[in-house]
Amino acid sequence: MSIGEMLAATVPMARTLNLEFLETTPDKAVVTLPDQGDYHNHVGGPHAGAMFTLGESASGAIVLAAFGDQLSRAVPLAVSAEIAYRKLAMGPVTATATLGRPAAEVVARLDAGERPEFPVAIEIRRADGAVTGEMTVVWTLRPHG
Repeated sequence: MSIGEMLAATVPMARTLNLEFLETTPDKAVVTLPDQGDYHNHVGGPHAGAMFTLGESASGAIVLAAFGDQLSRAVPLAVSAEIAYRKLAMGPVTATATLGRPAAEVVARLDAGERPEFPVAIEIRRADGAVTGEMTVVWTLRPHG
């Protein structure tokens, strides 16, 4: 099962919005929100909440790809999120997430008995390539027990 399939199966909101997980590696996650009238705002583009969910889902996908081998000892949790809406989004939008710290550094902090926090940066783009939103989600790996 791919990470996208796993997220769609375990995160109902990802299914609700019909998010498409195009690429999920430890280096990058790319997720698309199709153009769907039920999730439009008052000007006919994707609603801000749908764009937030798209970005957060892309960040979760890269966290699972980068730290999936740590799930037996820690659970990934979003700590905080910030989003800036830069341009009017119309049609389908795609979020690309990248880790803000090397995965090995985060795992080393976990190995040291800490609860590491790390940022994930997300760019949301329209089909023409224009950046419509920029987001940062801070994640933690919370050790079990």
